[in-house]
Amino acid sequence: MNGVPYPEINTLIKKLGLFQEKSGLLKQALAHRSYTHEAGGASNERLEFLGDSVLSLVISEHLFNHFPEKPEGDLSKWRAYLVSTDSLARLAKKLELGRYLLLGVGEDKSGGRERRSILADAMEALIAVIYLEYGWDRVKAFILEQWQPLLVRMKKYALPIDPKTHLQELLQAKGSVPRYKLVKAEGPDHNRLYTMAVYNGNSFLGQGIGRSKKEAEQEAAEEALKDLE
Repeated sequence: MNGVPYPEINTLIKKLGLFQEKSGLLKQALAHRSYTHEAGGASNERLEFLGDSVLSLVISEHLFNHFPEKPEGDLSKWRAYLVSTDSLARLAKKLELGRYLLLGVGEDKSGGRERRSILADAMEALIAVIYLEYGWDRVKAFILEQWQPLLVRMKKYALPIDPKTHLQELLQAKGSVPRYKLVKAEGPDHNRLYTMAVYNGNSFLGQGIGRSKKEAEQEAAEEALKDLE
């Protein structure tokens, strides 16, 4: 098996408090197509499809019930933000899903465990298998628990803003601006992985990794906001 042995997956099972040891559905949720191309079996792509719909319905229902004052247009913008690849990947990283992914050798070596699209897909697939094994109420509870840090922003801001904009507004209110610096760039030109750091003056605030400098800056800003908010 490429990627992660079952003992690692069992660590995830304990963290989630869900699934049985060596769960076949959970393994499928973590199986990227690069892995199944080499090892056989089903990838997580069909599960992503289902998880995307489950997530959208849970978030839509929550927004409709808990924010009666917001018009449809604002609710649509918040839903788009909450179910975006960036939001999914950010929450997948909090669960450390990257370390449990089943990847092909090449994808693993090229930084697949940090790739936001892969993390977001795995998060959607995980939502799908929770729904399939435990039903609506349990998957709804899981989503609302994991999405709580993002949902609380709705009480502070009229419309969603990205982490870089949010950080800039916070620092500008204090008479400063964030400064981003490239830490390193790894891999070939067509598959580069960037690490960016953000500073307030000479004070280090956070660091992020992404497939582009912009993506890495957004992640660095998100890290900085954890301490500043």
